[in-house]
Parts: sequence; structure tokens; C-alpha cells
Amino acid sequence: MPKMKTVKSAAKRFKRTGGGGFKHRQSFRSHMSTHKPGKRMQHLRPLQMVDPVDVKSIEKMVPYI
Repeated sequence: MPKMKTVKSAAKRFKRTGGGGFKHRQSFRSHMSTHKPGKRMQHLRPLQMVDPVDVKSIEKMVPYI
């Protein structure tokens, strides 16, 4: 059976954690930040964990990470 191909867009967006989950960067942070309050930007700063429902599909997209 051939090896699975990695979905490159997913590989750039998700990083595997030590416990087997995935973390990702928050959305709504990349532009127009002058309109957003500082408190909102602070809450968008840290990486977030991917919801457990979505982990299985991400594992299929990124099998070798």
C-alpha cells in the first residue's frame, strides 16, 4: 500500500502536542487589529487546542507529524 500524502496546508496550521492532541493559532488576529480592543487581541494571542471531535480528521490530513 502506498504511503499517505500530507495535506501541506494542514501541516502548516497544526502542531502535535506531547499528549497526542493538536494546537493551532487563533483566527481573527491577522489584520485590522486597530479596530479590535487590546483585551481581545490578548485573548487571541496564545495557541488553542483543537477540539477533540476534530482530532481524528486532522490525524488523517497530517499522518507523519
